[in-house]
Amino acid sequence: MSQPATNLRGQSALVTGATGAVGPSLVHRLIGEGCKVRVLSRRPPAAGLLPDETEFIQGDITLAESIVPGAENVDVVFHLASKLHINSPSEDLRAEYERVNIQGTRNVVQVAQDAGVRRVVYFSTISVYGPSADGKAFDEDSVLNPQELYAETKAEAESVALAQTLAGSGKPLSVVLRLAAVYGPHMKGNYVRLMNSLKKGWFFPVGDGSNRRTLVYEGDVACAAILAAIHDGASGQVFNVTDGNIHTFRDILAAISVGLQRRAPSLYLPACPVRLAAGLAEAAFRCVGKRPFINRSLVDKLLEDLAVNSEKFQRELGFTPQTGLTLGWQRCIQELNRSEKNQTCSS
Repeated sequence: MSQPATNLRGQSALVTGATGAVGPSLVHRLIGEGCKVRVLSRRPPAAGLLPDETEFIQGDITLAESIVPGAENVDVVFHLASKLHINSPSEDLRAEYERVNIQGTRNVVQVAQDAGVRRVVYFSTISVYGPSADGKAFDEDSVLNPQELYAETKAEAESVALAQTLAGSGKPLSVVLRLAAVYGPHMKGNYVRLMNSLKKGWFFPVGDGSNRRTLVYEGDVACAAILAAIHDGASGQVFNVTDGNIHTFRDILAAISVGLQRRAPSLYLPACPVRLAAGLAEAAFRCVGKRPFINRSLVDKLLEDLAVNSEKFQRELGFTPQTGLTLGWQRCIQELNRSEKNQTCSS
């Protein structure tokens, strides 16, 4: 096994999608290691989100020419930018998902190759596997079965990234990281809603909570990304990135509740009646042209089982996750509370 370099000190990196769930942690860690960082975004980052040393380049990954200035004299590109998952997306959004996630990735890796970039780290998702079945856990050799537009286009973008070669050598340019559900102080989407519902005492779990989920803390993702950028053995590979464990939904609710200093839910609603009620709500709200607060898609998401194994990344590159589930949620909620307090004091 090839031995990795120790860090990216003295090198330069371009980060797309730096304002999302992973970007701020990654940029802070890169700069902390002595790496020069540019971020490519359509709009400037919010004040205080990224270190002052960060160089901002205005651009759009769907416009290849706008990426070129950001890739000049860069050693590594971390490609995070994408059109993110939303629940029950309309088929009308397919063209937008393909334009951003597939064509945008094609633009990034082509510009990177033309600029002589050494490595592209492409961030994908474990959603490309689809739901688990028969109590098994997916690994990198499992057949992909994406169920929604986001996962479909991320799976195709993986192929786009891996097809590009290093300029002048024929070796693969990219490494693909399939991220488990990322949580932390910059998280967005379903886990934010879940945490807020638990905080307010409004959340009632559906089913018995035994369905499995795979998560990873955002700080561990930043470490994984840097390892993928510097390790000789990463080129052309696909790695699942998780916290090293598979959790039940009940475990996750308990960990969030510890962080919130609240009692974990004890009442679990039966799945079949709830799904039936959600279907009736959909029909009723459809008649008045509105969306219900709960639908069958949301119920199915709560009951989803998605278990993923990340032993390959740990075995071949030596990645060791540092943040367990309970500690991670405690850190996440502490940081969110601190940020909320600071915003209140400054307003």
